[in-house]
Amino acid sequence: MSKNAKALATQIRATAGDAPVSIGLILGSGLGHIANTVDGVSIPYSDLPGFPHAGVSGHNPNLVIGDLEGVRVAVFGGRAHYYESGKADVMRLPLEVLKELGADTMIATNAAGSMRPDMPTGSIMCLTDHINFSGLNPLIGEPTDARFVPMTDAYDPALQQALRAAAEGSDTEMAEGVYAWYSGPSFETPAEIKAIAMLGADAVGMSTVPEVILARFLGLKAAAISTITNMAAGMSDESISHEHTKAMAPIGAAKLETVLRSFLKARA
Repeated sequence: MSKNAKALATQIRATAGDAPVSIGLILGSGLGHIANTVDGVSIPYSDLPGFPHAGVSGHNPNLVIGDLEGVRVAVFGGRAHYYESGKADVMRLPLEVLKELGADTMIATNAAGSMRPDMPTGSIMCLTDHINFSGLNPLIGEPTDARFVPMTDAYDPALQQALRAAAEGSDTEMAEGVYAWYSGPSFETPAEIKAIAMLGADAVGMSTVPEVILARFLGLKAAAISTITNMAAGMSDESISHEHTKAMAPIGAAKLETVLRSFLKARA
């Protein structure tokens, strides 16, 4: 673990207390409000040297640590993306800090485009696997043999089952599928979407995959849920834009929050 991560963890404990964190939650576009429901303390990223600025509108760049449904969580109210800096490992330090705070699990959320007619805008999808369509990797440059991370079951099967049970128990419909990472920031072309679909993806987005790779590198169990904010390019007549993403995110966010709360209650 880096010296920076250890120093930041010490700084955070001075504010949030010494009790170890159990789960880290990374919130995607339009989902930052969940951080406001945590009973704890909020620390601006700007107070944590080395943390990303999370400059995408729709994100809430604060680290919130406290209790959510009886579980001590660290909620990252925003993430940095590859397309902001050209650095695939931009979330490495925050995840190192999460590990240093005692967490053994990371759950990421994101806004995504659907490639399935049966998974329309407003749906949520539990990730079963991913396709790194960008070809980028946050471990490029890592000097140790730890960089050779196995990615079989990258999305922990037990966590998937727990999220599935949480959805069923809360009477919330949740699809399952494969997520493809596209680097962004431009949206995909219809031809690219056809290619991605042929590769076996069900949804596409501009995040999450780097964090899952980093989580596995750090020994964290990982899971992820997408909120479907649009149909992918060429799949419908709707206009795709970041404003559209932010406007549509709350529809799926309510379902996602229900599943997360049910999941945490079962884990408490």
